[in-house]
Amino acid sequence: MFTFTPLLGAQSSSSKASQSILELDGGIKILVDVGWDDTFDIRDLAELERQIPTLSLILLTHATPAHIGAFVHCCKTFPLFTQIPIYATGPVVAFGRTNLQDLYASAPLAATFLPQGSISEPGANTAASGIAPTENGSGNAEAAGSNGRILLQPPTAEEIARYFSLITPLKYSQPHQPHPSPFSPPLDGLTLTAYNAGHTVGGTIWHIQHGMESIVYAMDWNQARESVVAGAAWFGGSGASGTEVIEQLRKPTALICSSKGGDKFSLSGGRRKRDDLLLEMIRNTLAKGGTVLIPTDTSSRVLELAYALEHAWRDAVACGKEDVLQSAGLYLAGRKVNTTMRLARSMLEWMDENIVREFEAAEGADATGQQPGGQGQDKGASKSGGGPFTFKHLKTIERKKRLEKLLSDQGPKVIIASDTSLAWGFAKESLRQIAQGPNNLLLLTESFRKNAPLEGSESSNTASLGATIWQWYEERRDGVALEKTSDGEMLEQVHSGGRELNWADVRRAPLDVGDQLIYQQYLATKRQHEDTSQTRGQETLENAADALDDRSSSTSSEDSDGEQQGRVLNFSTSLAHANRNKLALSDEDLGINILLRRRNVYDYDVRGKKGRERMFPYVAPRKKGDEYGEFIRPEEYLRAEEREEIDMQQRRTDAETKLGQKRRWDESAGSGGRRLSGGAAGRKRQQLKNGDKIDSGADDDLSLAEDGESGDVAAFSEDEVDSQAFEGPAKAVYTKQSITINARIAFVDFMGVHDKRSLEMLIPLIQPQKLILVGGMKDETLALATECKKLLVAKAGVDSAADTAAIIFTPANGELVDASVDTNAWMVKLSNTLVRRLKWQHVRSLGVVALTAQLRGPEPPSEEEADPEATGKKMKLANEQAASSAVVPKSGGKSDIFPLLDTLPVTMAAGTRSMARPLHVGDLRLADLRKLMQTAGHTAEFRGEGTLLIDKLVAVRKSGTGKIEIETSAQAAANQKALGRDSASFLAVKKKIYEGLAIVTGS
Repeated sequence: MFTFTPLLGAQSSSSKASQSILELDGGIKILVDVGWDDTFDIRDLAELERQIPTLSLILLTHATPAHIGAFVHCCKTFPLFTQIPIYATGPVVAFGRTNLQDLYASAPLAATFLPQGSISEPGANTAASGIAPTENGSGNAEAAGSNGRILLQPPTAEEIARYFSLITPLKYSQPHQPHPSPFSPPLDGLTLTAYNAGHTVGGTIWHIQHGMESIVYAMDWNQARESVVAGAAWFGGSGASGTEVIEQLRKPTALICSSKGGDKFSLSGGRRKRDDLLLEMIRNTLAKGGTVLIPTDTSSRVLELAYALEHAWRDAVACGKEDVLQSAGLYLAGRKVNTTMRLARSMLEWMDENIVREFEAAEGADATGQQPGGQGQDKGASKSGGGPFTFKHLKTIERKKRLEKLLSDQGPKVIIASDTSLAWGFAKESLRQIAQGPNNLLLLTESFRKNAPLEGSESSNTASLGATIWQWYEERRDGVALEKTSDGEMLEQVHSGGRELNWADVRRAPLDVGDQLIYQQYLATKRQHEDTSQTRGQETLENAADALDDRSSSTSSEDSDGEQQGRVLNFSTSLAHANRNKLALSDEDLGINILLRRRNVYDYDVRGKKGRERMFPYVAPRKKGDEYGEFIRPEEYLRAEEREEIDMQQRRTDAETKLGQKRRWDESAGSGGRRLSGGAAGRKRQQLKNGDKIDSGADDDLSLAEDGESGDVAAFSEDEVDSQAFEGPAKAVYTKQSITINARIAFVDFMGVHDKRSLEMLIPLIQPQKLILVGGMKDETLALATECKKLLVAKAGVDSAADTAAIIFTPANGELVDASVDTNAWMVKLSNTLVRRLKWQHVRSLGVVALTAQLRGPEPPSEEEADPEATGKKMKLANEQAASSAVVPKSGGKSDIFPLLDTLPVTMAAGTRSMARPLHVGDLRLADLRKLMQTAGHTAEFRGEGTLLIDKLVAVRKSGTGKIEIETSAQAAANQKALGRDSASFLAVKKKIYEGLAIVTGS
């Protein structure tokens, strides 16, 4: 059995997010991708939350928000989520971590709001509603009042890194048998294999093998090779091409494929034409003294853009001719771009072969003393620039103030900034600065097809900035500027016409006293639920200092009275003794804990209960520790004089600072002891904001200078501190803003996904039995389904399309599709004569036998087994059922009645024996054959790709289609025999191969 249910991304108005549930035989459920779109609406995760207690494992395909955007939110919010085994490739884990760290540091709405109904105070639901507001702040934003809406605490960079450490990294083409979750049924030999999907570094096509089901999950793949990302592994390795798909991915029982791009055609020139078009757009704008803004992500597709532009600048400098690129600056802006590029330099083996060759050439030049810029450097080394991701011209920017300073400078420049949707990140900040310049260019690299509704419709206000600008690009209401390139081709740049772009700017603000009371009640309620549920592996709640320390209370006004502060500090203590109705805990929520939480209750029904519900509740104290044991507190082992010295320093510090007042950035710590004072701790927390590992200004200068940022921009000062960087709980405050767009708009397709030609070529070659199309808009999904139906019919040689109409599914979100293998199974009874003639052959853990027999009606029961009175009735029932169907249900008596499979008569056996052909069953792996030959005393080693050389005489190869070829030389065998060596290597190899396979013939 195999059913498929798309949760997000199927025929929806937004094709960004991707979530799917695969359910296999035995109740095995697999969640593929945990995507989220730029609205961060928790209602999109409602169905996923319901499915979490039944999941067996989780698979991730790409390191983009569309595939992993909700991963950290689920880990932090749903306790059972962290107990489920998660699998992905190494680059998806590494780049996904940096992507979400950038996301939570840049987008306040990603933290989400307090859930609706979690607060029982009157009027609290209005301010703490879980419904996410729209991008422009209309509707729900005004309803929330001027005080804004309370946000949950966003995960820190350390928490995000810890959640991603739970993922098990896998390599390409290596089968893996996963472990099930604690609440999952047995997996029964389920095998996962990851293959390269293209599109992103580490992107995965998942092959899932379970019983008779062979499922290929291919979402957002790209067959074409790019500068950094290798092509998908349909035909083999990087950039391989052929006429047959590799055996592991061919003829699956179900192919789940994304329909995104199913109605678009790629450029005729391919990747080279695309890169040339991008450079022509940039040169045209820089020649006018304008600025080019390229919004993109900061972890996956940015590698392709950064590599292409860096090498274009290198070529422009090395050619010696005048080029506008030589005088223009190239910048990459994002909060985690330095980490991303450092990871890229360590994962070259996951990229295209040309990247590896370039790195080896640069390393060879360095080994011979030809350093970039040195006297002994040749032209080739100068052009290479020291490696594919060792940037000479691309400068990185990780701070908002530095970006603002850069944008205020006049002069041509190119800025690659996050994010693609323009909903958050530095791209949104850069758009404000360059929007009014008529010579500037907003260069889109990803389409927002039909995300934005037509102007004037009711839902037009819900479109994000990127979707709105894409709508303007498609409308072309104010005309198109045609610019001629050096090759004589025409570039299309759309005029924005001075149109107004309105949106609501979201920023974090500290809570006032009333909001703090609501937040404390939420924390206490959540803590009560944790104590009552006692879920295994559940994370402890945020420390009380998160909401009760000086940092939280100091965000309010200084003149707030002490009585109110005392109420806030004692709120959670008093709430712990409140009645259960105020905490909204029902008897079902309390369970066995009703004996502890409810007064005058001394009994609990344990009949039929399992697990901890059968025993009296006991809350075990939790000791904090790590893999080395319980945490050691150094302050508990201080000597008396050391303790007195620290106490004196603390009293001196408290005397200098008013109670509840934070130190300024320029104030000294005033404490040299082991414990950090308030100022030092605050300064350290500020420097560690957004996951930046910066301890001092000197370290910051060094780290940024390494990545090519100039020294004057690298200086760190208090003026560059983000105004939203503060500790403690916060609320979202919306400010309506509008800008006039005079810059031009252009589009170059850098999405790196398949097009219509690739889909129409590959799907017939894959030959799936069932095809499920998801991940695209409704029109492109239905159009692709119609085309694939025609192509599959033509491939199979079927005249009528009705025979294959049932193999293509186009489900919508939440629609269940039954794509099980079409099998016909009957239960028969073997005669004793036939059983004695069977010769079983074992292939690994399976037993294989071939037989030729005849099917007869069920045998009447013997006199000893049958009841004499019921014999006539059972014979009559068996004859009727045998005539109508080959499947006979159980009779309910002592013996079951099944059709009988018996040996053939001698006259029929002679005629059928000549028609039965031998059949080889099994799959031989060269690695297993190598071990077998070495065990038998032969020498066996791999030579080249897919070739096993045995005794330096016999070569064994396995083609992509699974065909095994054995080659040897007669002259070599004669030479071996003349030297007195074993000359039977060829026969020994064939014998071992046949031993690994089962040769079955009709008997």
